[in-house]
Amino acid sequence: MNQDTKQQTADDEAAGAVAAEPVREFAGPMKAVFVAACIAISIVHVVANLFGPVLSEWLTGIKFVGLHFAGLAFVCALRYPLVQVESARGQRVVLAFDIAFGAAAALATIAILASEDAIYARGVHLAAHEWGLAIFVIVAALELTRRATGWIIPLIAIAALTYVSWWGGLISGVFRFSGLTVETVVFRSIFADEGMFGIIGNISASFVFLFILFGAFLVRSGAGDFIIDLARALAGRFTGGPGFVAVFASGLTGTISGSAVANTVSTGVITIPL
Repeated sequence: MNQDTKQQTADDEAAGAVAAEPVREFAGPMKAVFVAACIAISIVHVVANLFGPVLSEWLTGIKFVGLHFAGLAFVCALRYPLVQVESARGQRVVLAFDIAFGAAAALATIAILASEDAIYARGVHLAAHEWGLAIFVIVAALELTRRATGWIIPLIAIAALTYVSWWGGLISGVFRFSGLTVETVVFRSIFADEGMFGIIGNISASFVFLFILFGAFLVRSGAGDFIIDLARALAGRFTGGPGFVAVFASGLTGTISGSAVANTVSTGVITIPL
């Protein structure tokens, strides 16, 4: 390794990111921070799902779903950079922005949910600062989704939000919609059952996250390899064996987790390529 390469590596490690990749890899103190954040989030989810209603209102219901989003927003902002840059200085700038953005998204989520009672006391009307918090949380969710999955899902969400608040009333036919006020759309996007922290968010925070955590434990502990090997021993020698292996392995994992989403996310990374 020549001197220039060594210097570049040292600069990258100082920036906290070892390469300009779609998924940021950490080195040095930033790796410790990232791992600690992930461990803390996992512990909070386990404790909340076991003892949440007894310990605090923030560990149950919509407030816990908000904590779920806040924690994942922070680690997602760290893991998926805003833009890809090659230089060490550029990586440091982007990393600093992502840390600030993730922290701001987490704090804004907690702040808007802490205002829930006040919003209902005003007859479901948002104060000026609550407008800013709610809109920022929605924009943050769209941006983090774009970073993790691409543009398709955010564009669909933007089309849906603008349809019910604006252009639905401009078209004719069966798709015409008289529309909702912007305040109603913003409020329901946060607090309603069909909103970000509603029924689907609660399922994610209470069931999906724990099963994914359990699936990750299976994979890392080697139990996932045992399931794959067992399925391969049973069906690998037959015609279409890889398909049978994937089905058997997913079925065996499903008997443990009972969650299709958790099954796909955990062992799917192994069985789907088969």
